[in-house]
Amino acid sequence: MKVVYMGTPDFAVGALENIIEAGHEVVLVVTQPDKPKGRGKELQAPPVKQCALKHNIPVFQPVKIKTPEAIAQLKEYEADIYVVAAFGQILSQEILDIPKYGCVNIHASLLPKYRGAAPIQWVILNKEKETGVTIMQMDKGLDTGDMLLSDSISITGTDTGESIHDALSALGAKLIVQALEKIEAGSIVPVPQKDEESCYAPMLTKELGCIDWNADGDTIDHYVRGLYPWPGTYSRLDNKNVKIFKVLPGSKATTGKPGEIVDVKKDALEVATGAGTILIKELQLEGKKRMPVKDFLLGYQVTPGMSFECK
Repeated sequence: MKVVYMGTPDFAVGALENIIEAGHEVVLVVTQPDKPKGRGKELQAPPVKQCALKHNIPVFQPVKIKTPEAIAQLKEYEADIYVVAAFGQILSQEILDIPKYGCVNIHASLLPKYRGAAPIQWVILNKEKETGVTIMQMDKGLDTGDMLLSDSISITGTDTGESIHDALSALGAKLIVQALEKIEAGSIVPVPQKDEESCYAPMLTKELGCIDWNADGDTIDHYVRGLYPWPGTYSRLDNKNVKIFKVLPGSKATTGKPGEIVDVKKDALEVATGAGTILIKELQLEGKKRMPVKDFLLGYQVTPGMSFECK
């Protein structure tokens, strides 16, 4: 089939590669404009654009995809289907109606659960045991279209936002090729979503990463893992910002006030929570590198009774 592919970040690269490898003709890649990055603020191309250029595929980077000019350009390519994966802009009904087979989306959750911007992270924050990818026929709603194909993976006690991102990216890349084959053959059966079973995965903010020490240790562990690598979790110790990268469960007994360091071990800080304790294993003090706690303690004096605070 002739495909227009819309995607922007790393998550969407594998699917584009697989569609090309499967023999479909990707006539155009649509992605977000280049953005300044780093101290020098040099423009950097999105990962999907870099992939497209490697395969000599034309690239279109509209600031707004819904303008008459952008829509006119899309129509020039006469694609059979549009495939969308983490593109970053909402498509109008006019765009959805352009291709013969409509537009399909690679959504990183088991719809109808976790519609919205950040399904990968919220499944961990909400302590789900599984997640997956749904190939969905797009409509004018927010992730409300008919489900075409899906598959699931388990979430372990060590998974992070990063590991689930990578696993779902690979799963989505596999499923979209299967879906395109079935769509072309006319053998796919769309399944309407049950709206009453839906829930929303709102956009992440940096403020979400400020650890609430009144929460229980298990909840804090899920936040540290779910919000890695972005926006990350953080707190304040001795009036200094501290990023927290890895924690382990501690004691189930509650000792000390929430946020209080109750023990300084050789390779961990044991911190009281609203219920039980957690062991901080890796952190980063403002102005310093990320490091294991055993290395942090070589250059920074920490004693029981000091407290982490969310400010």
